This record gives sequence, C-alpha cells and structure tokens, in this order.
Amino acid sequence: MDNSEFIDYLLQSTDSNTETLPALKALSQEIGISISALREQLEAAKVLGLVDVKPRRGIRPLPYAFTPAVDASLCFAIQQDQAYFENFVDLRRHLEYAYFPQAVDLLQESDHQDLIHLVKSAWEKLQGKPVRIPHQEHRQLHLTFFKRLNNVFVSGLLEAYWDAYEAVGLNVYTDLEYLEQVWTYHEELVEAAIQKDKTRGLKVLREHFELMDRMVR
Repeated sequence: MDNSEFIDYLLQSTDSNTETLPALKALSQEIGISISALREQLEAAKVLGLVDVKPRRGIRPLPYAFTPAVDASLCFAIQQDQAYFENFVDLRRHLEYAYFPQAVDLLQESDHQDLIHLVKSAWEKLQGKPVRIPHQEHRQLHLTFFKRLNNVFVSGLLEAYWDAYEAVGLNVYTDLEYLEQVWTYHEELVEAAIQKDKTRGLKVLREHFELMDRMVR
C-alpha cells in the first residue's frame, strides 16, 4: 500500500510523545517535497483524522481513529444516494447485535451508572414541558454499551452511524409516542446489560430495531 510522503513521515518520525510537527517550510525540506504538495497531503491527512492543524498551535499528530475516514466516505455516499444510508443502518444493526454479548460482559459499575443516568435524563426531557428530544442521550447510550470493546474499527463504524444519523435529520424526529417506546426499550436494555442477561438484551435490541423499521415505513 502506497502512502503519501507526509503520511510516511508521520509513520516513521512520530510517536505518542510527539506534540507538534515542524512548521511547513521546515517540514517540506525534511520530507523533500514542495510546500504546495505538502499542503495537499496535509489536507488529506486532516480528513483522515491523522493530524490537527490550527493557527499558532501548529500541526499536531492525533491518535489513530477510524471514524473520520468513514465519516468522509459515508457523507459522500449519502449525498449521491440516500439508499447508502439504509445500507449503513443495516451494517450498524448487525454490528451491535453481534458485539452486544461481548460488550456487556466488559461494562464496569461506572458504565452501569452512566447508562442509568442517560435513561433518567432522557425521560426527564420527554416528560418535561416543553418536551425535548433526547438525541444526545440516545447516541451516548448506544455508544456506552460498546465503549469497553477496545476495537477502534467497531467504535469508528458506530460513531460514524450516529454522525450520519444526525446528517440525515433523524435526530429531530418528534413523534412523542415513538420516542417513548424507544426509551422503554432502552430502559429494558440497560436493565439486561446490568444483569448481564445477554439473551434478554438481544431480544430487546431486536425489538428496538424492528420498531425503527416500522417508524420509517
């Protein structure tokens, strides 16, 4: 696999203790490419989430994450054809269903408390006056279930799903009856996770996904 000169430089010259890279002029001389070519490669590295570039702070290498690359590709796909989002929804469901048993075994007491708090916060929003959509709780709840997997590719795909979910506007869906059903399932899912009842949890997860299918029809 061929990398750009800048990405090769990142691989060979940085480690976890590297806070900032040299300025553009010094970097172009060290790598042996023009500043204009370096700018192009730097922009590609930014899209991939490999570096952060800010005025006065310079160029900082970032820990590897899969999400930025998936976000960029998925955004392009969805703008071409909305059906690509439906394909990704199906992938996300299979991922959650496949990894749920392993994920809940890894959850710690602090994670259980976070899940309980998210459910409580969501109900407070749904039962408040005015009603508020608990989207951030929805996103965070699902991601919390899988946070201990220590698999950057699974977490990257799941995070990209929620980014796309927001991009297509599902985070503003306002049918109160539907949202109450969703959070009833979430509450049951949290109870199953805390009890490590994986059979019940998978059943609830499947029913939750089936409810989503009925919503979009």
